[in-house]
Amino acid sequence: MNKRQRIVEENHLLLDLWQQSQSGDSVAFCHLADKLYRTLFNYGMNFTSDREFIKDSIQELLIHIWEKRQKIEIQFVSIYFLRSLRNQLLQEFRKTSNTRIFLDIDDVSHISDYRNIETEIEQNEVYSENQFKVRNAINELPPRQKEAIFFKYFEGMENEQIADIMQVNRQSVANLLFKAISTLKVQIPAISYLLLIGYQLLF
Repeated sequence: MNKRQRIVEENHLLLDLWQQSQSGDSVAFCHLADKLYRTLFNYGMNFTSDREFIKDSIQELLIHIWEKRQKIEIQFVSIYFLRSLRNQLLQEFRKTSNTRIFLDIDDVSHISDYRNIETEIEQNEVYSENQFKVRNAINELPPRQKEAIFFKYFEGMENEQIADIMQVNRQSVANLLFKAISTLKVQIPAISYLLLIGYQLLF
């Protein structure tokens, strides 16, 4: 099963749990929360190293979604939860006047479709650097670039889905990914897909 098929099947499972949750099944909602928690937590770590703050934010989000469940329509479960967490974090950072991490969108005048970049990396890079170096390199990226990398490589999302969550257009996502990969290639000349995928194992 390829990654795209896995994502589709996983969404079917999550949708089933969500539909049960909407009917008032709290056990199904707990299962849904368990399946999404790691992804939500790892995503929150892109913005702050305060683990307790992230845990509290996720808890508040889950309570809010449970209370409003009957009014919520969802097609892609993980995208809805991630976007909701992002909006909640943005509100919290606004309260503390710490919105900088959400505002440094990279505006590149013109970048060709990111698939060209992916193909180049896949063809020319080899697996020769360890996960520790990759993790450090990714952590040094600007927050918006790191966020895009998280969705693209760790969640397997398409650029359109990433744009939906980050509330930017598709070209902005392509620009963010291009700049992130360009930076990583300078810092780690032998970076590859396997290294990027392996990064998630370090959390």
